Amino acid sequence: MAMLALIRPRRSRRISRRTSSPTGGIVRMSMSTLLSPTTVLRLGGAVLLLLGLIGLSGVTNNIAAFNLDSGENIAHVALGIVGLAAGFGTRNAELHRWLVAFIALSGLFTGIYGFTLAAGDEMHRNFFGLANLENPADNVLHLVVGIWAAAAAYLNRPAMATSEART
Repeated sequence: MAMLALIRPRRSRRISRRTSSPTGGIVRMSMSTLLSPTTVLRLGGAVLLLLGLIGLSGVTNNIAAFNLDSGENIAHVALGIVGLAAGFGTRNAELHRWLVAFIALSGLFTGIYGFTLAAGDEMHRNFFGLANLENPADNVLHLVVGIWAAAAAYLNRPAMATSEART
């Protein structure tokens, strides 16, 4: 028995955090983590910053099915920096929730508005000087981001006080 204890070390009951992912690089997140406003700001900010920098580098103006121009790339870089700065720079949960609610409204508006424009319309090619909305994939992506942000903002709102707590 003592020999077996020397060969196989005892496991500690403490839970330790791993620095590397046990899934081979794929990071797993719980649904509550994925739907937290802080995660939306951090993850969304990182993706937007990367997307904008790739577009500005001149490697490609079209990533898969999405149309990107310089106005969109600059907007993505700026929004990515704001998202990362807010997500990592402050711990104010209420600020995070309001920023994510603004992202939700912006994403939903842009996605819905993109589908309402007639094909070939001038506004398709120049959405307030920032985006090209002629591709339905862009509109779907804006809707998905809007829904994700709306869920994070809505599900993480403060609980309402009961009538007993108010008295």
